[in-house]
Amino acid sequence: MKVNRTLLFLITLTAFAVAAFAQNADLDKVLKSMDQQAASFHNAQADFVWDQFTKVVNDHDLQEGTINFRRVGKGDLQMASEIKKPAPKYVLFSGGMVKVYDPNPKLDQITEYNAGKSRSDFESFLVLGFGGSGHDLLKSFDVKYSGTENVMGVKAAKLDLTPKSEKVSRMFQHIVLWIDTTKGVSVQQQFISPDGDYRLAKYNNIVLNGKISDDVFKLKTTSKTTTIRPQG
Repeated sequence: MKVNRTLLFLITLTAFAVAAFAQNADLDKVLKSMDQQAASFHNAQADFVWDQFTKVVNDHDLQEGTINFRRVGKGDLQMASEIKKPAPKYVLFSGGMVKVYDPNPKLDQITEYNAGKSRSDFESFLVLGFGGSGHDLLKSFDVKYSGTENVMGVKAAKLDLTPKSEKVSRMFQHIVLWIDTTKGVSVQQQFISPDGDYRLAKYNNIVLNGKISDDVFKLKTTSKTTTIRPQG
């Protein structure tokens, strides 16, 4: 009986070790696909659907539009998104500044935020799954490979990221990425806050290193547009 128990323990231990090794190998494969994309990344374009869920009121706020990323100069990151539904709005990140433009004639206003000392953190979130290195994730997160899931017709590898930084974990308890390993980019992302709120982003029609006009990264304002800069 004692021999059988010992044998059973060894078999179980071996099974766990094999499973862990396979998971690590799968994770490394996904991270390498992201590394390859990061090495050749210049820009990306995609359509998106953003779902902002607020737990306390059980409410979903859906937005649809297009998003563009590019690296310029010495690697500075720029992002421009055009929200088309439910109402037009533009978000631009460039030179460490975030500009949100509401073109509604009743407002016609740009709100500017200076990323300041948080610029590198902000950029690192922007490139999660879009031009960011896979193995660099291991510096800031505990990364777990959670198998594959079908996301909008794409067999995507699911990565669960737990922030190592206490500062980041106060914002996001977990970040989940669904990576299309044939392209090395994310087709879905979920940012989960400690209070249960989350933002789920789905991306499709992804084009990498295509031609993007400079005009995409300029806000199309009017002569009546005003700018405000909130303090604090």
